[in-house]
Amino acid sequence: MNVSSLCATVTVFVAHFALEQSTRAAPPVYPDKSNLMVFRDAHGVEHPVLRAEDWQRRRADILENMQLVMGPLPDQGKRVALAVETTEEVRAEKHTRRTISFATEPGDRLPGCLLVPHEHRERLPAVLCLHQTTKVGKDEPAGLAGSPNLHYAAELAERGYVTLAVDYPNFGTYQFDPYANGYSSATMKGIWNHMRAVDLLQSLAEVDPERIGVIGHSLGGHNSLFVAAFDPRIKCVVTNCGFCSFARYYDGNLAGWSHKGYMPRIGEVYALDPRTMPFDFTEVVAAIAPRAVLAIAPKRDGNFAVAGVEECITAARPVFHLLGADEKLAAHYPDCEHDFPPECREIAYRWFDRWLIKASRPEGLSH
Repeated sequence: MNVSSLCATVTVFVAHFALEQSTRAAPPVYPDKSNLMVFRDAHGVEHPVLRAEDWQRRRADILENMQLVMGPLPDQGKRVALAVETTEEVRAEKHTRRTISFATEPGDRLPGCLLVPHEHRERLPAVLCLHQTTKVGKDEPAGLAGSPNLHYAAELAERGYVTLAVDYPNFGTYQFDPYANGYSSATMKGIWNHMRAVDLLQSLAEVDPERIGVIGHSLGGHNSLFVAAFDPRIKCVVTNCGFCSFARYYDGNLAGWSHKGYMPRIGEVYALDPRTMPFDFTEVVAAIAPRAVLAIAPKRDGNFAVAGVEECITAARPVFHLLGADEKLAAHYPDCEHDFPPECREIAYRWFDRWLIKASRPEGLSH
């Protein structure tokens, strides 16, 4: 896909999404966010989700309700030429790491580390790699700092994936005030930046634009789900220690989600109460169907209760089944704490191999 075709495709997607929003009334309220097999019409009457078309109505409500909390997804006016700049290039044994920046919107450039394998005869799958809450930001997944258990961008590059690690607002070398620039949350700015990162990956000659995934731990774990919910170009997701249902998060106290690094409206509008929230992670996971989602949720994670992850996976399964994608929703519950140990990373990497490599070949269709 050349750059002009890519821009045209993304333009159509964003324009269509904006048109749908502008022509719809306020999204309906769904008190039971674990029951995903219903949608509500304009009069608030519930109907069963029996067909893919019915699910798309519920999915549209989910995305709109997420934006009530996060603020609106930016429109086409913020999309500018990427204008990629490379400031450093380092050749490792199996890949080259480029320190880059690229434009995400007028007046903003996002720093990143792009890792490209040396040996390839065809276009490669690519994975967007999102970091945890750490001052070093993108440098941790890129293998330059932090915990070796979180060097997944470097490890995936060693396995033959093009990988891109970028900073979340005000981490690493990236300073940006979302609120002074018209955003209602840092979360939505992150979503927009990560969608622009997908733009960049799709523009690369080394990348197959139809085989793009996303992975993240903790902060990166839920940001992986958020961007995948809004961006259908992402075909495969791995979220590690990234979420649980809001009611299970610190016994329902959502203060940790409400500061300026996330979504202040959770406190300002929704009183830190899961019962008043317009969306939950049950819905975010389901909104990604029928694309592949793997949730790795340690049994001793002190941030995200494993029971709340199990609730989300259970709630989302009927949606994946309806769309003929039972095998594309999976969960792994290791006996460890808030971490990403080697055995879990191997499971994650095999998930990408399955859906971004094997599924693209004839022999992979028999899974």
